[in-house]
Amino acid sequence: MNLATTLAAEPNENLAHISNVLIYSAMAVYLLAFFAHMAEWIFGSRSKVGRTAAALTAKTDAVAAKAPAVTVQAKGGTAVLDRPKSTPKVVTRSVTGTRDVPDGPGASAGDEKGDLYGRIAVSLTVLAFLVEFGGVLTRALSVQRAPWGNMYEFNLTFSTMAVGVYLVLMALKKNVGWLGLPLITTVLLDLGLAVTVLYTASDQLVPALHSYWLWIHVSTAIFCGAVFYVGGVSTVLYLFRDSYESKLERGGQPGKFATSVMERLPSAASLDKFAYRVNAAVFPLWTFTIIAGAIWAGDAWGRYWGWDPKEVWSFITWVAYACYLHARATAGWKGRKAAYLALIAFGCWLFNYYGVNIFVTGKHSYAGV
Repeated sequence: MNLATTLAAEPNENLAHISNVLIYSAMAVYLLAFFAHMAEWIFGSRSKVGRTAAALTAKTDAVAAKAPAVTVQAKGGTAVLDRPKSTPKVVTRSVTGTRDVPDGPGASAGDEKGDLYGRIAVSLTVLAFLVEFGGVLTRALSVQRAPWGNMYEFNLTFSTMAVGVYLVLMALKKNVGWLGLPLITTVLLDLGLAVTVLYTASDQLVPALHSYWLWIHVSTAIFCGAVFYVGGVSTVLYLFRDSYESKLERGGQPGKFATSVMERLPSAASLDKFAYRVNAAVFPLWTFTIIAGAIWAGDAWGRYWGWDPKEVWSFITWVAYACYLHARATAGWKGRKAAYLALIAFGCWLFNYYGVNIFVTGKHSYAGV
């Protein structure tokens, strides 16, 4: 079959129907994984959390032990009083300005019952990923092209890619179990949006998208978005965990629910470092994505850059992440300040992904809704 025949071919309705069934099936399995993750958090032993508070208390006791004795002058001699029983909480800090506290034990809190639910959740996530990947594949086969012709197909591939990144990190023995619940929650919302608001029947591409650059440019953009998403979730959790540690540092008493959740997460320092590493790792690929898009624009429209809304917001996203990475290398922009920049950058990516495609008219208006 030659290229012209392929492009003119009618969509295979049977494969398109199978794709829809697989996507709905994946949503059902993801829902079961969501409940399993909830069980992991709920039934994990709360008695095994509390490492951060214990670490801060140990540091406080150590400071108190080293405190000098208080000497006062009294009539007839000198009186030496005991060391103060309480001193302001002093926390050792690393060179990056983060607290020297251990990571939490994880969503299951190291409990055998919680671990069981956690393993079930991961197993269901793997199954759902395979089913959803099958849905994306059959969607592509139904039209014999890359499954990235509209927002419905973008969402399917994006959620599949995000789960794939999570599973790869798990396979590499990275401590990312805490990512499971927010990830599956987001995937369910993403797929729910895809099959309702963004659904588009299987069809052929608009002429401008008939290029091998579709495979290169769009696939890298979706992969970058999946990694940026992981970095964004890590940054949000870092801000919550940092606030929790700050409250303990000041001698405050967080609520039982906040303690149960926050104590299971990695330390603020670990979350901050993880978010920085994933964002820094994928930034060069995002740079390539923009360059590849410019080359494709030159082939399709006869110019490399035309200030189209998608081009502009892709560049704004690049600048925002460049500022974040630069800020991390500047002494005054560690911790929360840099985290806010990271969230602004991820917000730019989200608007570039959803807002430009749906609400803005331009040469990249391929939402199909």
